Amino acid sequence: MRRYIIIGAGAIGGAIGGRLIQAGLPTVLVARGDHLAALRATGLRLRDPDADVTVPVTAVGAPDELELTPDDVLVLSTKTHQAQAALAEWVDRPVQADGRVLGTAGELLPLLTALNGVSSERIALRYFRRVYGVCVWLPAVHLVPGEVILRATPTGILHVGRMPARAAGPDDHALLEELKQDWQSAALVVPLPDDVMPWKYRKLISNLGNIFQALDGGSGDHRALVAAAVAEARTVLAAAGIAVTSDEEEAATRARGFTVRPVPGQPEQLGGSTWQSLARGSGSVETDYLNGEIVRIANEYGVPAPINTRVAALARAAARTGHRPGDVTAEQLGRDLGLAGAENPQ
Repeated sequence: MRRYIIIGAGAIGGAIGGRLIQAGLPTVLVARGDHLAALRATGLRLRDPDADVTVPVTAVGAPDELELTPDDVLVLSTKTHQAQAALAEWVDRPVQADGRVLGTAGELLPLLTALNGVSSERIALRYFRRVYGVCVWLPAVHLVPGEVILRATPTGILHVGRMPARAAGPDDHALLEELKQDWQSAALVVPLPDDVMPWKYRKLISNLGNIFQALDGGSGDHRALVAAAVAEARTVLAAAGIAVTSDEEEAATRARGFTVRPVPGQPEQLGGSTWQSLARGSGSVETDYLNGEIVRIANEYGVPAPINTRVAALARAAARTGHRPGDVTAEQLGRDLGLAGAENPQ
């Protein structure tokens, strides 16, 4: 039986790991600080539209607290800007069987990249031979140590595929089918596309709005600002010849996959990953790998991307100065982005 090691058991990692544990699958959560202490002391509290339960967990703070085996699967679910440090921690850990060292984690173990953006797979390939991209559609919130709020039923959709797609072989297909069976027993929908990256680029487009919600706290109407950033991004991706899953296919898949519902005792509007980072005062956000990814591609292909460039700079400043969601208004954001008046569409 596979054992799943969730590296970064926050909102997404905690949701995946918690559901796997509930399904009786061997799972280890890797966390740090107060969250790790809470997991060890009382377990993981999972709150969803239908239940509020606390599940006992195995939680560690570092790879040297585990003995890795050939049946382990590593699931990276940090923020993208934290990925390289985490990968460097795990890549050279020995994998053992019957008291013998067979090789290292980077050589032998599959690594899944369950995080936003489209950069983590290439980062991971510097360290791990077998990398599997994961496109995460899973509305979850982590604000309190030891607790994850799951806002959808079933829990979410996770498209998974070998990275790069051309490297896929029979062993990969067998692993992915096994993973699909395990994870779908844990209320997770797991499509296996031939190429996962068009799905991840489509998710990247959706994530471009995260920083707007995080900065104004969802208190204003920033739809036109997000639309401008998205339109700019689509122009950049088209110029680069990057394939993106269509809006129609994405919408249909999400509609079939899960339904977002209120969680008792929680506001109906809970913020996304960037909002959560600012709300927790983490000191960093992943915007450089979301809006900043559009900037990177634009710079590589000589295409202008002033809106995403500016909003990425605002995100860095907000994290650096301890900005909290709602400290600025949508109107102020519009002025800062040179889009005054665009935040109030008629």
